[in-house]
Amino acid sequence: MFSGVYTALVTPFNKDNSIDFATLSRLIDIQLKNKVEGLIILGTTAETSCLEDAEKKSIVEFAKDKIANKCKLIIGVGGNCTAKTVKKAKEYLTYKPDAFLVVTPYYNKPNRTGLIEHYRQIAALGVAIVLYHIPGRTGQKLSVDLIEELVDKIPEIKAIKEADADSTHIVELCTRLSEKVDILSGNDDMFLQLLSLNAKGIISAAANVMPNVFIKLYQERNPHYFAKAYPLIKACYYEVNPTCAKYMLEKLGYGSALTRLPLGPVDDKNKKLIDTLLSGYTKEFLFGE
Repeated sequence: MFSGVYTALVTPFNKDNSIDFATLSRLIDIQLKNKVEGLIILGTTAETSCLEDAEKKSIVEFAKDKIANKCKLIIGVGGNCTAKTVKKAKEYLTYKPDAFLVVTPYYNKPNRTGLIEHYRQIAALGVAIVLYHIPGRTGQKLSVDLIEELVDKIPEIKAIKEADADSTHIVELCTRLSEKVDILSGNDDMFLQLLSLNAKGIISAAANVMPNVFIKLYQERNPHYFAKAYPLIKACYYEVNPTCAKYMLEKLGYGSALTRLPLGPVDDKNKKLIDTLLSGYTKEFLFGE
């Protein structure tokens, strides 16, 4: 059901801090041109926690019209309050998303029974769920046993975005669950490793900057091509996502690098490193242009 390359879109901002829809339109165009399988709207990369509710709705409406069923639409609705998450998801039903991206609740660290009920209530809306497991941001690492229980008890969970950096966890997850649910890499630098373990694709932040690269990696599984792209993939995470990706997009002519606080500008030292790296790549390599 969910395979291939999915790009977690950034939210570009104007100098007055409003949403730059002109640049968002261009970013969606370049993703569609590269024939990504789908776009993630209102994910972590979109700085969703710093968007007002009205802005979120306007982004979803804009993206839905722009995408026009040319690729899958996945909307991020995760939060750490079940009632608010369900309410938010209900508001987006009118846009007929292909799935909701639902992060495991952060900060309050739900226990087993609470977590199962959290996903069960979202699943009751009848939309496919991509379970988002990212312990580094949520502060809670789920065992493979618990993830398997969630998958077994909640059939609406159709995919897992796995963003743990623990290779032992990833191997066990893929070995045990890849025949039950579509596993998508949540780590750009581990894409090929997960594909070799029967993962079905990736949800990528770096694909904002280099959609052509991730499409070719998915199609060709070429480690030499990955090695060529890896320095720039790594540079996307010199600082917290999406600061470096947005700086790269600015340098490539796609809007500004502006983020909303508490995310600040990329450090000057890292800017220089990124500038040097970018000079070694063509737009044809990055965007297929």
